[in-house]
Amino acid sequence: MAEIRPLDAFSAADRRGIRYVLCDIDDTLTSHGRLTAAAYAALERLQQAGFIVVPITGRPAGWCDLIARFWPVDAIVGENGALYMQYDREARIMRRRFFQSDAERRMAREKLAALSERILREVPGTALASDQQYRECDLAIDFCEDVPPLPRSDIDRIVALFEAAGATAKVSSIHVNGWFGDWDKLSMTRVLFAERFDADLDAVRDSVVFAGDSPNDAPMFGYFPHSVGVANVRPFLDRIATPPAYVTPSEGGAGFVELADALIDVKN
Repeated sequence: MAEIRPLDAFSAADRRGIRYVLCDIDDTLTSHGRLTAAAYAALERLQQAGFIVVPITGRPAGWCDLIARFWPVDAIVGENGALYMQYDREARIMRRRFFQSDAERRMAREKLAALSERILREVPGTALASDQQYRECDLAIDFCEDVPPLPRSDIDRIVALFEAAGATAKVSSIHVNGWFGDWDKLSMTRVLFAERFDADLDAVRDSVVFAGDSPNDAPMFGYFPHSVGVANVRPFLDRIATPPAYVTPSEGGAGFVELADALIDVKN
């Protein structure tokens, strides 16, 4: 496994080249399930400093609509890459882009509903994620957000049940998300950059930093040379093929603030 360097090894020259700040939400922006004032303010400070800011999250479409409208962000990718949303504040138009068609999403939801019954029955202690009713494309199984934390063996069993049914399964810090479709966080980020930022992601990736904390961030850690894990990524490193290049001193939102400060400092 490649060595993870401390955040202070992220050179000033590389930081000066960053234009886009992409970040996970749960346990990257948040701390112990809360979005702190400092972490939220870091998003706004980054925007004010001229960065394009985009959360890349497993959270549901319903939350993404609110975040795109009200947070200081330029767009959001949700449900682990099933969709993006961007709110045009001047035109007052929400632009929504799904990976699948309406018909494909309807068929997938029917299959996921049947699969959810099996998972909840065969892995005691699990529950549907409390945000499931706001999802369009995936099934989120809670293993520690609103239920007592389950052991790794149970998390692995949830993943196995998804995969046995032909679904993709990704583990976040709080949920196992499963879906019938060929997408991940990185694939929809490519679409967003092409359609909304008029940018080829391969051409600009050296000007992107991504911050995350868990295995569902693996495609992003593997692709972006300037990837950052907040400190609580460490327990998941054995499940991430390519670890982040850097790690912050602090966990969760405090770690994200440290990254924001490091980026903004070189702008001044």
